[in-house]
Amino acid sequence: MLLSVVIPAYNEKETIRKIISKVEAADIGSVGKEIIVVDDFSADGTREILRSFPQNKYKIHYQPENKGKGAALRKGFEMSAGDFIIVQDADLEYDPSEYGLLLGPLTEGKADVVYGSRFIGAAPHRVLFFWHYVGNRLITAFSNMLTNLNLSDVETCYKVFNRDALNKILPLLRSNRFGIEVELTARIAAAKLRIYEVGISYSGRTYEEGKKINWKDGIAAIWFIIRYNIFSK
Repeated sequence: MLLSVVIPAYNEKETIRKIISKVEAADIGSVGKEIIVVDDFSADGTREILRSFPQNKYKIHYQPENKGKGAALRKGFEMSAGDFIIVQDADLEYDPSEYGLLLGPLTEGKADVVYGSRFIGAAPHRVLFFWHYVGNRLITAFSNMLTNLNLSDVETCYKVFNRDALNKILPLLRSNRFGIEVELTARIAAAKLRIYEVGISYSGRTYEEGKKINWKDGIAAIWFIIRYNIFSK
């Protein structure tokens, strides 16, 4: 079996080497790994770092312009060959050592999709922004109202699919930017895929450390939840 790790990257020169190293080091038993990096037209030196890697070791795509996380993920999904596919942000907020935990329900045949939740379980979490926490909770609750799911963390990076599940929803994906998070959940719910959640650790970063999502993306998420659950079946 093979796990495709899709890493969308935009201006992550401080972390791109470290996250790839952590992905390579992640122990997932007999499951192999392929690493796919989609650089979203970085302007800080990330591209130059990626070009310094052995080009036959990883699958690396360079976007011709900045298109957003959703567009980068769609490209990475299209490039993937794995039996399972996981989204891995290029920062260090999420820990690849937890891949085995995330893959469990998939390899056991219980789930089609697994979300890693920052809000359940006893794993360590860095304490940061109160209003981000409130915003995530409100967005998740609103998404759940329209999808009729009981997820605890719809905005999590860690979403893992088996191949059949991804193939069902990939042709439907449209969002180019951060709206991809709630669109993925809407498409998963519409396809009636089996979803599991597992608790994960979280080491969030500040804006000074490079965090990109902000309150405007939170407001946009509300519109995308409506759009992809009501107007775009």
